[in-house]
This record gives sequence, structure tokens and C-alpha cells, in this order.
Amino acid sequence: MTQDEFAEAIKDGTVLVDYWAEWCPGCSALTPVLDELAEEHGLKVVKVNVDENPELAVAAGIRSIPMIHLFEGGQKVQEVVGSQSKQRLERKLLL
Repeated sequence: MTQDEFAEAIKDGTVLVDYWAEWCPGCSALTPVLDELAEEHGLKVVKVNVDENPELAVAAGIRSIPMIHLFEGGQKVQEVVGSQSKQRLERKLLL
């Protein structure tokens, strides 16, 4: 994913960006939780593999994964680090 593709993916609406890697067990555990949140709240999820897109991870200041950024209208409004329960993510990101 290029910087331009990323900018296009987050520019409209409410978007959850999941910074992850295949080797990360917490990332794998978080995937179904994010899928549920997206479906229930009408959110778009963009997944950024930090191993395949290191420039995006550096630009976003990612130092630990999993990391979730919430964007609204292209602007980052919230972030959560680490694997979280669905309820905790809803409280931190959506309420």
C-alpha cells in the first residue's frame, strides 16, 4: 500500500486502521473483533501489514502492534495499542 493509497482509504467516513503483522498473535486475535465492530457500527477497516509497509508504519509512529487508529474524515482522532476486547474497543474508540 502506498502513501497515496492509504490517504485515499482513510479520507471519507469513519475508518479503523489496523497496524498488524502475520507473526503477531495479538494481531490475529484482534481481527475478528475488528470485523464485528465494523459490521455493527458501519465502519471501514483498513489493514496495514507493518512488515510489508514499513514506510506507513514509520509515518504513523507505530512502535508496537497491534495498533488501531480511528480516522474520521481523514484525521486521526483516537488510537489504541494492544489486543483488546470488543467492549473495551467500543468504549475507547466509538463512545
